This record gives sequence, structure tokens and C-alpha cells, in this order.
Amino acid sequence: MLRDDFFDIIDAVKEDSGLPYLIVVTNASQLTEEIYLKAIEKGVNQFSISLDFPDERHDDFRRHPGLFKHLSELIPKLTAHDCGNVVMNTAITRWNLPYLEDCYRKAREWGANISYSAYTVLRTEDKEFDIKDPADLELLQKTIKRLLELKHTNGRIANSDWTLSGTYKFFKNGGMPGCKAGVRSMVVNPNGTMRPCSMFNYQFKDREEMYEKFVRTNKCDACYVSIRAYLSESYWTLLSQNIRERVFAKGSDDGSCAV
Repeated sequence: MLRDDFFDIIDAVKEDSGLPYLIVVTNASQLTEEIYLKAIEKGVNQFSISLDFPDERHDDFRRHPGLFKHLSELIPKLTAHDCGNVVMNTAITRWNLPYLEDCYRKAREWGANISYSAYTVLRTEDKEFDIKDPADLELLQKTIKRLLELKHTNGRIANSDWTLSGTYKFFKNGGMPGCKAGVRSMVVNPNGTMRPCSMFNYQFKDREEMYEKFVRTNKCDACYVSIRAYLSESYWTLLSQNIRERVFAKGSDDGSCAV
């Protein structure tokens, strides 16, 4: 949202058919209710907004004074439009591990959903945030069990049971084999070249080169970020989860909202 052509990018990506499903990932520091409504009108399906702590510690973590206050004022305004498309995103680290349930409650208080993802050292090369200590792993296991209970009773958690359970396995085992980067997902660089995932600065000219130089020999197991976690599920797991989510989903069936 620092870009003057933010809405032009939405227009360029979104087709008349409604595809693709378009998510704006943001810390929301520049987001306003007006920008949100215009983006939704142009076809954005979801806003994924970072929430590392359920209070002003979020400001310190993000190095952005006043950000939590901005979120606490903005998010309820957005969710009041009843689009069901505001999702807080909490990356699980050693620092916020004791407060994951509090983040859930804060998101619910604001009327938003929440999604959890696993921190990976690939993104920052900082092992301070990694979860390895046995006591921390035990707390993570208990917390994920509690989050699954909350999801099944109160909703508001976007993760599937599969991905939440897999998050614990990722930290416990120190990795998650079977990466499908370059097969089920890829990244298009600003200059039009391709790379299999956002963690490595590759520039392949086409998918054939990406397959030969990365996919064919890829053994990386060092992340379980959301796109990796969701796309590692089997076809039948994805199908059954989507049917279950559709059957029990709350809100408008046609995806409309009061804008």
C-alpha cells in the first residue's frame, strides 16, 4: 500500500471470472477503511493482517510504535461490514508462544478470523525465535490442542486440523519433508522470472528450468509456512476439508457483504 499503483495491480491480476482468489498480506499500517472497501470492490477476497502479540508488545516486535492501537481501532470497522474476509495472521515463535490463545481471543473480540503459521529461520536466519526447547515444545503441543478445541466450538480459526497438527510436528522434528515448491506453487519475480518459493533468491526463466535446477533435487524441509502447509495436503484431504468447511461455514453463501 506504499505503492501509488496498488489498485492498478489488483485490476491487472483479477479476471472478470472472479479468479484468482486474491489475498492482500499486510501489517495494515497504511490500511484504512476506505482503502479496504475500494479493494474489496475491485475483487480482493481476503486481507491477511499480521498480529504477533495481543497488545502493545506487537509494536515492539514490529518496530512500529502505535501499530497495535491502529489495529484495535481499524479491524472492528472492517469486520463490521460483515464480509468475513479479515484474517489476522500470527507467526508462531518462541517469543509469542505463551500468548497464542490470547491472539485468538483478540481476533475474535475484533470480529476477525485468525490463521497461525510456523516461524522459519530461512526468512530471517535468526534462531532466537525458533522453538526447540522441550518445555516450549510441550507448551506448543498443549496450545495447539487447545486451539483445535476452540476452533471446533467457537470457530474463527482458519487453519485446518491437518496444518495445526503439522505445525507442532515441524518444530518437534526440526523440519517437514516433502516440499512441493515449484510443483504446487511458485513465485513470480518483479522482472518476470520465476522461483519455487520466497525463501530463496532464484531467477529461472521458465518452469522447465526451475524443474531441472531445483524441483528434481529439492530436499529442503526447513519451512512450514502457510502456503507450504496447505499445499502439502493430499487431494482427498483438501477435498474433504473444503466440503466440511463449506457445509459448516457461517455467513453469506454468495460471498457478498455489506459495503
